[in-house]
Amino acid sequence: MKRAAPQATQADSAMATKPIGMSPDQQPEHLDQCRRCILWEAATQAVPGIGPHRAPLMMVGEQPGDQEDLQGKPFVGPAGALLDDALQEAGVDRSQVYVTNAVKHFKWEPRGKRRLHKTPAQREIDACHYWIERELAEHDPKVIVALGVTALKSVLQRSTVKLQASMGEAIEHDGRLVIATFHPSYALRAPDAQARDAAFRAIVDALKLARRLISERST
Repeated sequence: MKRAAPQATQADSAMATKPIGMSPDQQPEHLDQCRRCILWEAATQAVPGIGPHRAPLMMVGEQPGDQEDLQGKPFVGPAGALLDDALQEAGVDRSQVYVTNAVKHFKWEPRGKRRLHKTPAQREIDACHYWIERELAEHDPKVIVALGVTALKSVLQRSTVKLQASMGEAIEHDGRLVIATFHPSYALRAPDAQARDAAFRAIVDALKLARRLISERST
C-alpha cells in the first residue's frame, strides 16, 4: 500500500531511529503489513524485490532510496542507473536478475526539504532478514551479489563482516555462492574520477564473476 510521500521533519527522523515499539517476532504474510521494525512509519511504502521467479542471480542492496520509496521499485534512482551500466558491461541481463534490498523501507533524515539516506541499524537489518529468507526460499538463486556491507551483513547474518575483506572471491553460504562488492551509490559518492572508476570496475568484476559461476553451476 502506497501512502502520501512524507515531508522531511526532525520528528520523523527521530521516529526512524527510535528503538522502541519493534516487533521482530512478527511474521506478516504481506510486506505492506510488516511492523517488525518502525521504519515503515516514516516511509511512503515498502519496496519489494523485483525480477523473474527462480532467477539464478539475486542482487541485494542496502535499502530503498528517495526515488525507490516514491516509486515502489528497487534501484530506479541514480544508483540504479549506474547498476544498469555495470550489468550491461558485465553482460548480465537485468530482466533475468532478481533485485531486492536488505531493508525494505527507506530510512532517512531531513536536510531542508530533502530526505537524505541514513544507514540502517543492525536491529533493522535483523528484523528485515525475515523477508530476505522468504525471497531466498521462493527464488532459490544460485549466486547472490551483495551490494555493500549492509547487504552482506544481511545475507551472511554476520554483523561484524567487513566488505573489502570479503571482496574478490565467492563465499559459500547455505548452499549458495555470495559475492561481495560495492553498492553503486558508493561509486557515485567517491571523491574523484579515479576512485569512482575503480568502484565501478569492482562492481562489474563481481557481476562477471557471478555470471561465470552461474554458467559453471548450470553445466
